[in-house]
Amino acid sequence: MNVKTVTVDQGGSFLVILTDKEERKVLPIAIGPFEAQSIALVLKGQDPPRPLTHDLLKSMCDTLGGTVEKVIITDIRDSTFYAELYLQHKNETIVVDSRPSDAIALALRCRASIFMTPRLVEFTYDYEDIIHRGDEEEEGPH
Repeated sequence: MNVKTVTVDQGGSFLVILTDKEERKVLPIAIGPFEAQSIALVLKGQDPPRPLTHDLLKSMCDTLGGTVEKVIITDIRDSTFYAELYLQHKNETIVVDSRPSDAIALALRCRASIFMTPRLVEFTYDYEDIIHRGDEEEEGPH
């Protein structure tokens, strides 16, 4: 999955928008404002004046000799997405439960791959449908 953008929905909630490599499927995930800022900074190529939480986590991984291998968005229960971080440390894979927003923010900093389990495809939208829906909203009523 690629992180396309961070946006705000009509209700004022933040969303991170993930797409598949071909940009055919879109997976929006609701996230908090701090995670939205953290992800947006990386997408814009900006460095905060002081390390944010996800910068600290990356620094800790680097200092302790670990690497973030990948992130997998694993499940959705009661409208809440779940994710796992896969860390490599001393030839061992360590799997850590994570909120998707934190996992994505860390993966972006570590240039790690982001995946989702195949069963979550039913929670995606077709990219073309979203593009055309946006065009209709811009045109307004006829």
